[in-house]
Amino acid sequence: MSIVVGKTSAAPAFPIAAKKALANDQLRRNVAHATNVIRTKRAIRVEEMPDWEQLRDAGSAVKQHTLAHLDHYLTEFERNCTRAGGTVHWARDADEANRIAIALIREHSSDNPNPDVIKVKTMTSDEVQMNHALEAVGITPIETDLADMIVQLGNDEPSHIVVPALHRNRFEIRDIFRDKMSKPELTENPEDLTAAARSYLRERFLRTKIAISGANFAIVESEGNGRMCVTLPEVLITLIGIEKVIPTFNDLEVFLQTLPRSATGERMNPYNSLWTGVTPGDGPQAFHIILLDNGRTKLLHDELERETLQCIRCGACLNACPVYRETGGQAYGSIYAGPIGAILSPQLQNLEHSRSLPYASTLCGACYEVCPVKINIPEVLIHLRGQIVREDQATFTGKLAVENVAMQVAAHLFQHPKRYEAAMRAARLGQGIFEKNGQLQNLPGMAGAWTKSRDLRAIPKQSFRDWWKQREKGPQAK
Repeated sequence: MSIVVGKTSAAPAFPIAAKKALANDQLRRNVAHATNVIRTKRAIRVEEMPDWEQLRDAGSAVKQHTLAHLDHYLTEFERNCTRAGGTVHWARDADEANRIAIALIREHSSDNPNPDVIKVKTMTSDEVQMNHALEAVGITPIETDLADMIVQLGNDEPSHIVVPALHRNRFEIRDIFRDKMSKPELTENPEDLTAAARSYLRERFLRTKIAISGANFAIVESEGNGRMCVTLPEVLITLIGIEKVIPTFNDLEVFLQTLPRSATGERMNPYNSLWTGVTPGDGPQAFHIILLDNGRTKLLHDELERETLQCIRCGACLNACPVYRETGGQAYGSIYAGPIGAILSPQLQNLEHSRSLPYASTLCGACYEVCPVKINIPEVLIHLRGQIVREDQATFTGKLAVENVAMQVAAHLFQHPKRYEAAMRAARLGQGIFEKNGQLQNLPGMAGAWTKSRDLRAIPKQSFRDWWKQREKGPQAK
């Protein structure tokens, strides 16, 4: 089984990558400016909503209900999708999702051994590294979202859930476009950059037969280029995480109010495309959905871990997080950055490749305060830190061996009063050679590292327990 979450498996630990990011002043300025703009806009739009907290409660309730009955809603979704002319494929992991996508592209482009496919913004395809899988077999993926296109043309990595090129400013984008689009005269004016991107993509929209999309809510898409991708091509392949299913269109009403305000500080998305299936003579005539597990099912068994799957990918927690705002998203080494990435990537991967991420947080709670579905990210972070500690405590090889043995011996002694008192008596007798002026100095082994830079008082001749026993016996005991 191959569970892939972006670049995590090959990335350095967060502290190493974060230190590098902190040294990049231009990146920090770009991230700070972009997140400040989005946060300010979001605050204004949220303030307009007298029922904002009720909407958060409603969104959380919809997600909790759906995840608790996900087996029912997934099978119902498959039946309805098939009835609408689509074909549903189930992918257990990243490798299977990519194999299915490649087979479908080959099936629908038998006349072209090296076809192009156009893509709507989809983080789920980034999660399984679909672009790399397609390129490895001669298929060229073309990102049509402006920010994703900037990342792709710059041979870069995304740094934000909603605005992947947030770490780039317009001067850097101009240089990328000049190089990749052969437009040496291009200026950094935003209108000129947009026009260049539109010209670059338009002919690709018109000649490409196959599109790959994601979905916000199985199936809602909020991208203008998404409208082009689900109407012009002959074939539409949609990759969806199984947690994206919601029961009814009435539930969608809640998220269409909270998602745009949380993501970009807008009252509504500029585009909301509802793809309802195959219609003869109108839009794609072949429609495939790949439902992706990739580690999600195992989160359903634990009520706290399941909460992570409520995420609607708005990115509000990134914009509010003091750690993300200093380092940017690439330091997290995963396609999912920021506080949500710090809990989602380790959970999907069993902490195997992202053990430092749960510590990439101050636990200040800002992420929970802005989350539109009320995911208690700090609580999940603490839960994951506890898992890491327990795993480390079970390690008896390498650097942790001595520490773990010492901690378990200490735990054994502290669990019983008699054992504890005996250990204190022995320590009191043995400390004499290390005691000077009431302080312990030059202790052997690991304890020596503590006394080199810190004061450690000697164990008193009379412990509190001994004093208390004597007090209870009265003056006659003296």
